[in-house]
Amino acid sequence: MLSKNEEYVVDIVDIGQGGVGVGKYNGFTVFVEGGLIQDKVKVKINKSKKNYAVGDIVEIVEKSPFRVDRICNDSLKDCGGCQVQELDYQKQLDIKTNEVKQVISRIGKIENVKVYNTIGMDEPCRYRNKAQFPIQKLNNAPAIGFYKRKSHDIISMDKCVIQHDVNDKIMKIIKTYINAYSVSIYDEKSHTGVLRHLVTKVGFTTNEVMVLLVANGKKLPYLNELASVLEENVPGFKTLVVNVNRAKTNVILGRENRVIYGDGKINDYIGDLVFEISPLSFFQVNPVQTEVLYNKALEYADLKENDTVFDIYCGIGTISLFLAQKAKKVYGIEIVEDAITDAKTNAKLNNLDNVEFYVGEAEEVVPKMYKEGKTANVVVVDPPRKGCDEKVLDTIVSMAPDKVVYVSCNPATLARDLAYLDERGYQCSEIQPVDMFPHTMHVECVAKLIKK
Repeated sequence: MLSKNEEYVVDIVDIGQGGVGVGKYNGFTVFVEGGLIQDKVKVKINKSKKNYAVGDIVEIVEKSPFRVDRICNDSLKDCGGCQVQELDYQKQLDIKTNEVKQVISRIGKIENVKVYNTIGMDEPCRYRNKAQFPIQKLNNAPAIGFYKRKSHDIISMDKCVIQHDVNDKIMKIIKTYINAYSVSIYDEKSHTGVLRHLVTKVGFTTNEVMVLLVANGKKLPYLNELASVLEENVPGFKTLVVNVNRAKTNVILGRENRVIYGDGKINDYIGDLVFEISPLSFFQVNPVQTEVLYNKALEYADLKENDTVFDIYCGIGTISLFLAQKAKKVYGIEIVEDAITDAKTNAKLNNLDNVEFYVGEAEEVVPKMYKEGKTANVVVVDPPRKGCDEKVLDTIVSMAPDKVVYVSCNPATLARDLAYLDERGYQCSEIQPVDMFPHTMHVECVAKLIKK
């Protein structure tokens, strides 16, 4: 056990959840924020437990050979957005590949699975098409940026190198708007003030831009004037929306939207398919890698013209429509009603009439559909981080499709669900990790399962 407030020289041997360095001091584990694999660092202990300690870097004694210069300003190093920005990008990809291999073995206890190297980006910057910037008062001035790690204190910034560069102009305009018209800024502790968040969405292929102002109420001043400034200065600006969120919550968007300018929508393409994106639509935030991910899912599905597909947790129908280009019939299931409305719109936009969408909880809708006689020989699932509900997995097993394609944003729950399916007759033959979020520790995967 190490002593609190004492300093120790620690070797960083791994990177754990959230990008925290995992260090060793004489075999004792020390978690070090900002520590990178193969760093040797002097650490001051701020928490000491029986089996581990937590410390802050006082000095980098020996730099890791994988440590690189930051791509954004040093003043933003406490930003919670990019956990491993100072780690060589190829090393980031290697760590993500190894993480998937380890959880499949440790949690899934599955052998003979081919885990391919993580597919990275040629340019792992400016890749996000959606930004959610909290707004606070800082020294009596508006601060727009991201939260510091493990806090709700904002680090004010003028640009973010993983967001589309149009956001740099938008943030500057919104700060000017707040100052010029004395716009009231929300205080989450007292639940007073009005302006809470700036949210932007950008069509990477269309260059269309949506600006959402999240407000603790319906009224913000001089919105028409703001729209005029945005139209004049932001290339591709298409719509301005006020999202009303009066709830005392960390959930960013409320249910009500007031369209101030434009029609409240933008369009973007994935491959040859066009998608209409509304304020509440979920759309993958990295369009370049989304196409890589979906093409891999389509490859694993290996669809024939007479195939019927269930796309479970379908969102706004992005994967469903990819599948519908090849399959005879696709059924999409999603709990969010607005997403299903968008999915139906997107099917019409792309002239695809062989896809049907159902709204409701997957664990209720999928068994009901199966009991009613709807079945599929290929199933695709793309669940939230918690993974698939057991009722969904049990229905898939009962349906007995030839193939299951599992798209996952959480390797741990993927491993758990693959183990469950493996015990019930479905073997995972290969997994392709895809780096959707460079400079973070998140990784997406596509897994191919075949009926034994």
